[in-house]
Amino acid sequence: MKATPSQTVGPFYGYALPFPGGGDLAPLNDGGGITVHGYVYDGAGDPVPDALLEFWQADPSGDLSGAPGSLRRDPVTGAVIGRHGLDFTGFGRVPTDADGRYALRTLMPGNGYISVCVFARGLLHHLYTRIYFGQDAFLDGLPAHRRETLVAVAEREGFYRFDIHLQGEKETVFLDFG
Repeated sequence: MKATPSQTVGPFYGYALPFPGGGDLAPLNDGGGITVHGYVYDGAGDPVPDALLEFWQADPSGDLSGAPGSLRRDPVTGAVIGRHGLDFTGFGRVPTDADGRYALRTLMPGNGYISVCVFARGLLHHLYTRIYFGQDAFLDGLPAHRRETLVAVAEREGFYRFDIHLQGEKETVFLDFG
């Protein structure tokens, strides 16, 4: 039997999954846009240069429908060449760079959080977490030191920092949807 991707150690994500504009969930000229950025760190505190993050979120009114059909394809090869840039999509896919950094441009979610799925080398299964922008009943049920791993830090107007720690003392809270 051949091993499936979840039974092997990657990274495989950079070859076919990222696409141009994957971190642009909202049109660039959309007023009220925010930028969320940060790093992915491994258990030793080193940046992970080859992680892939997927984001799902509601629009500012809380609607989760997004904009199906917003990806453009090359008419000859069929390869994804980016988003059309006109609609809020609610979905993004961003690889980390050589320094373990990622960024996405989006709108403030009406339900108060962005869902995140983390794929990275050494993980046999992806991890789920959330980026919260304020208080939430779910957060109230966590100890303070764990709660802070889920809350984005406002750096300045429209810019938020959210680092993901895969293991260790600062480990991000990961959710089990199993």
